[in-house]
Amino acid sequence: MIEAVGLTKRYGDKTAVYNLSFQVRPGAVTGFLGPNGSGKSTTMRMILGLDNPTVGHVTIGGHPYRKLPNAPRQVGALLDAKAVHGGRAARNHLLCLAQLSGIPAKRVDEVLGVVGLQDVAKKRSKGFSLGMGQRLGIAAALLGDPQVLLFDEPVNGLDPEGILWVRNLMKALAAEGRTVFVSSHLMSEMALTADHLIVIGRGQLLADMSVTDFISANSADFARVRTPDTEPQQREKLSAALTESGGHVLPEQDGALRVTGLPLPRISDIAHDHDVRLWELSPHQASLEEAYMRMTQGAVDYRSTIDQKEGLQQQLPPGARPPMPVPGQGQPDWYAPPPPQQGGQPFTMPPQGAPGQAPAGPYGAPGAPGAPGTAPITPAASGAGTPNPYAQPAGQPPQTPAQGAPQTPAQPAGQAPQPPAAPAAPAPQPSAAPAPAPTSDLTKPEDPR
Repeated sequence: MIEAVGLTKRYGDKTAVYNLSFQVRPGAVTGFLGPNGSGKSTTMRMILGLDNPTVGHVTIGGHPYRKLPNAPRQVGALLDAKAVHGGRAARNHLLCLAQLSGIPAKRVDEVLGVVGLQDVAKKRSKGFSLGMGQRLGIAAALLGDPQVLLFDEPVNGLDPEGILWVRNLMKALAAEGRTVFVSSHLMSEMALTADHLIVIGRGQLLADMSVTDFISANSADFARVRTPDTEPQQREKLSAALTESGGHVLPEQDGALRVTGLPLPRISDIAHDHDVRLWELSPHQASLEEAYMRMTQGAVDYRSTIDQKEGLQQQLPPGARPPMPVPGQGQPDWYAPPPPQQGGQPFTMPPQGAPGQAPAGPYGAPGAPGAPGTAPITPAASGAGTPNPYAQPAGQPPQTPAQGAPQTPAQPAGQAPQPPAAPAAPAPQPSAAPAPAPTSDLTKPEDPR
């Protein structure tokens, strides 16, 4: 068991921990919570004798850490996963710790298998990732098979499988009757792992209770009630009856009622007495994160603000308009809209290719129908069923003028089209060869661009 009595630690004018008293009992996982700078790491260092308290004392099993006989065999700790010589292999690092504490070498191989590092046991730790370093630190804490274990952010850098493994490991160690003291900022993991919580803020004790009691004491539980949507008069009737019975009723956006101050059986009895049918009657409890944020909101030293971006925005040129805001942009689950569609296919770049070669299609294949080696265009492939605003009228072949040819206005109906006048021949260039005449594909509609 870990017992702290009146712990106070000052660094000059800075008071990191002030009059902190608590007990960490065996047989349960005790979570150690608090904002950044609240004194969690300082408290753990004082437990392990790395820092001397200014006032107060802390004991492990009734003795200070420095007076424990062969302390590594009784207390295992992970405070800094990077406290490893980078040029030393993982197995050699653990072997050095084992020899200092009189632990047999076979225990080194056992803990390497427990943490899953047996395949990289001979690799230098400087090449380890953050998660691998955490596993090596946990192996060092388990090396002496101690009865008291302290972990500071043990899941930092671990993948989901590693997080699940650490969670099960903590529970298994506590089930064996060991004292497990875990510090973490992941509220979801603490809710699944810890049985008891010690919460501090600005070096002072804020809470020392079980997880269930902590959530109940720092959050408002409520009942969600829903009546038939087709009968709004029943909703008003039930709301008035619950208010008369001492409940506090708040409407929600989806038409349900949020009821506080009344237990669920009492709400059900009131609805039955007033002949009101219920479509939903469910309890709702706040999460550990919500309860923690509510308790520690006044003990947070570092708060973020909105980025104003002052002086970083480029000035618009004269006459330019600012960009229009996109509805919903910046909100959760927002995605950019798809590109515009033409004829069932996305807009593509203008066809480019060598003279005399059919333009490439939207996916790189030759796009000229009927060309050798190309498949005929089917209605599904050509976007049939979707009106094309740029298509030629029915019964007229599409016109694709040659490059450089002048455009002639459309002729009235009933008159034969007049051939366009031949363009003047360009002056011959002595230093350049004449370019070949571009080919035109009369079977494709004119490019709308």
